[in-house]
Amino acid sequence: MKHAAIRWVTLALMLLPAAAYAAGQAADEAVGVTWDLGDLYPSVEAWSASYAKTRAQAEQLDHLKGSLGKDAQSMHKALATISDVRREAARLAVYANLQGDEDMRVAAAQERRQQAQALQTLIDEKTAWVAPEVITIGQAKVEGFLAGDADLRRRFDFFLKDTLRRAPHTLSPEGEAVLAASGNVLSQPNSVYQELAAAELPYPTIGLSDGQKVRLDQAAYTKHRSAASRADRKAVFDAFWGAWKGYQGTVGANLTTQNMGDVFTAKARRFDSALEAALFADNMPPEVYRTLVAQTNAALPTLHRYLRLRKRLLGIGDELAYYDNYPTLFPGTSVPRFSVAESERITLAALAPMGDEYLGLLRRGFAGRWMNALPHQGKHAGAYMNGSAYGVHPYLLLNHNDDYESLSTLAHEWGHAVHTMLTDANQPYEKSEYSTFIAESASIGNEMLLNDYMVEHAKTREEKLYYLGQGLESIRQTFFRQVMFAEFQLQMHQELEQGAPLSGERLTDTYCKLLRRYYGEAEGVMKIDPLYCTEWEYIPHFYYGFYVYQYATSMAGAAEFTDAILKEGAPARDRFINLLKAGGSDYAYSLYKRAGIDMATPAPYQALVARMNRVLDQIEALQAAH
Repeated sequence: MKHAAIRWVTLALMLLPAAAYAAGQAADEAVGVTWDLGDLYPSVEAWSASYAKTRAQAEQLDHLKGSLGKDAQSMHKALATISDVRREAARLAVYANLQGDEDMRVAAAQERRQQAQALQTLIDEKTAWVAPEVITIGQAKVEGFLAGDADLRRRFDFFLKDTLRRAPHTLSPEGEAVLAASGNVLSQPNSVYQELAAAELPYPTIGLSDGQKVRLDQAAYTKHRSAASRADRKAVFDAFWGAWKGYQGTVGANLTTQNMGDVFTAKARRFDSALEAALFADNMPPEVYRTLVAQTNAALPTLHRYLRLRKRLLGIGDELAYYDNYPTLFPGTSVPRFSVAESERITLAALAPMGDEYLGLLRRGFAGRWMNALPHQGKHAGAYMNGSAYGVHPYLLLNHNDDYESLSTLAHEWGHAVHTMLTDANQPYEKSEYSTFIAESASIGNEMLLNDYMVEHAKTREEKLYYLGQGLESIRQTFFRQVMFAEFQLQMHQELEQGAPLSGERLTDTYCKLLRRYYGEAEGVMKIDPLYCTEWEYIPHFYYGFYVYQYATSMAGAAEFTDAILKEGAPARDRFINLLKAGGSDYAYSLYKRAGIDMATPAPYQALVARMNRVLDQIEALQAAH
């Protein structure tokens, strides 16, 4: 999906009765918490008409084959025709996906989602000849066309140069068509996982200490894993991971199939490894991945410092357990509640260092009906921004529960939305697909500024401690946890590439070793129960390729940018906003360097660790002064 920045957040779902939702819908619309898909298409019938027209156009795209090398004007006309079809297909997909996520029980909406996905695959098949043809034309002729045609250069120079860079890994037209056609098959492991996790896994029901009975589906697990009662937390973990444990073999085979698909695609494109293939797409130096992992492992003593503080604050007398990671460090704190409107107001205040241009775009977005903000039955869980409808505006799905996490999530997703608006205002459609590597820096930077603002403006010592604790936990989950996931992904792929067999049991053993290292079992920091080592089964990101490491790099980049903006003011802010405006006009690593940050060096990762240590220092100082 075109620059659709997806972030799955762990919000507790308030499952409202359908009648209650219907009764409140008009009121919701009045306060701007439901989106208006009419900005995309006025009706389902209009969507269907556009779909039929676009599919017919897509069927003809292979007729352009052989026209690219005639002259610059012919190349521009052919590429523009393809781009226009892709742009409308992306708009169709946005509508289908958003409508499907409004209520996932509506079969017709899910069928439109499948139609949109099939259209994307058809376009890929019908344009599989483009890259081989560009490469056959050759660098000298392509550069001559670019020099002589300003429109071709403005829209397609980056695409053409990147295509030539990919020459060693581009197949014949027939080979490219086969790989494009394999897309639906290679996406099936994720579909299997989603079906099992969302619909068919028999989640257990347990009794909690307050007498309530809870069916531990994913939303309930997320809610109750942070229970104040340690016995409840253990019961939740034992039951939830026990249920997943029963499917260890099945999920292991499914995830192995996903990884086999990654390895197959990498080999087909003549890469030495799946990691090399994944980094190549962004022209990312391998040093970035290696530096990230090395710096994270070097920073484990800071994570362990946090975990020891957690043990002390929670009053745990025996060994800290994995189920002790989620309860708030400061229970009993009276934290304000935040409606959607209040969250918008606070976000604007917190992001004041970003300047008038940024805040103006935020205000414009808040004034529109771009969000589906409140939870209800059948709605997609979590939160995301979808910015793929170029020329319209971004859309945001939230499940706002009026708590601080919901406030932080709103600030995060609007970071993606403003990034999209800045990119679309400054780049043509063909250069609007920005990298995840940059996307998450925009949103996590918002979270950091928000957290700093909440700490500074807290009305009580207890409230200040609460926000500091939330900031610490964000770093654990977005940085350390994601790098641990990245190490797990790399080990899985490497074992397959070396000819070793994988099984659910083997994956659990691999994951267990990582958990023990990251959480300091040998150092006496935390004891890991082997049952909880089945957690890998539950993580959807393992079906997205080498994706998770970019959360961690983005958080590190955001930490360095945030520090610079608060210290330098306008110069650092302008470098950051120019990075967002650049969109996909260059490679992410190069854009970062242009903005003053080299992600292949230790500096950004050390900036994040320094931030974590500063927060720990603040908490300890407040505790000592009490």
